[in-house]
Amino acid sequence: MQSTINFGMVGLGRMGANIVRRLGRSGITCVVHDVNPEAIKSLAVEGFTPAKTLAELVAALSTPRTVWVMVPSEVTDSTIADVASYLSPGDTVIDGGNSYYKNDIANAALLAEKGINFVDVGTSGGIYGLERGYSLMIGGRESVVKDLEPIFKALAPGFDAVERSVGRSGEPSPSEYGYLHCGPAGSGHFVKMVHNGIEYGMMAAYAEGLAIFDAAHTMDPAYTLNLPEITEVWRRGSVISSWLLDLTAQALHENKDLKGFSTEVSDSGEGRWAVQAAIEAGVPAHVLSASLFSRFASRNNGDFSNRVLSAMRRKFGGH
Repeated sequence: MQSTINFGMVGLGRMGANIVRRLGRSGITCVVHDVNPEAIKSLAVEGFTPAKTLAELVAALSTPRTVWVMVPSEVTDSTIADVASYLSPGDTVIDGGNSYYKNDIANAALLAEKGINFVDVGTSGGIYGLERGYSLMIGGRESVVKDLEPIFKALAPGFDAVERSVGRSGEPSPSEYGYLHCGPAGSGHFVKMVHNGIEYGMMAAYAEGLAIFDAAHTMDPAYTLNLPEITEVWRRGSVISSWLLDLTAQALHENKDLKGFSTEVSDSGEGRWAVQAAIEAGVPAHVLSASLFSRFASRNNGDFSNRVLSAMRRKFGGH
């Protein structure tokens, strides 16, 4: 059965395109646009309505319109402004990218002047979201979010995705389906920002622990440990089991030495913003901060400071 929700997607990268596909499985029709014509064509072949321009996309939707923006962070604000220039009062713009929550507050205020609703959706699930569903952290006016619930429910993993938490009973809450209205504009991306900060810390902990295993033979030659099998056994019943561990085990099974992977680790804005928020709130965030700085170090951003240390040590001790 086809939904009556009129939905447009601007940005057809790996996340945007799969969001469109997952919505399509629930009968939610989509008009799609991207700066890359090939990305538009690939979804048009699958039955979605193509739009060469933003004006064409908006014109293809009947009011009230909903347009989801899923573009790189550096062009998100300008894209939202461009989309809004074609919209009417009562329409809604969703920012599903990795935006700074303070930008959301500003964008919500600007769109409100035109009578256009703004909703920010922190979206977690990556390239696996099409099959697994997306964990959605939502900010915006409650009535607007409520009206968009069919979209969020279609994208979320669903109630049966995980075992129900002990003590919960009765009608499942939205969070048990995999989406949550966190609060006013900006709160969805604020929650996603901290989520990504935690992700940095978890990834760093796994990496450091496995590095100890990798080096254990230097302490005792008998300790030549099998990392693929260790991560595999941890996946079963261990208190540190997680999807991140699942992915790590998969990577090690495919390439035990991880040869071909770079030693440089990039960071998104969200890790930095999470640490900034901790500073603003005066909250100790030792793990989040250290994991962020370790990513800086992986890119040799500490080379000069290390040379300064070496110079000082030689000067005072002749080492």
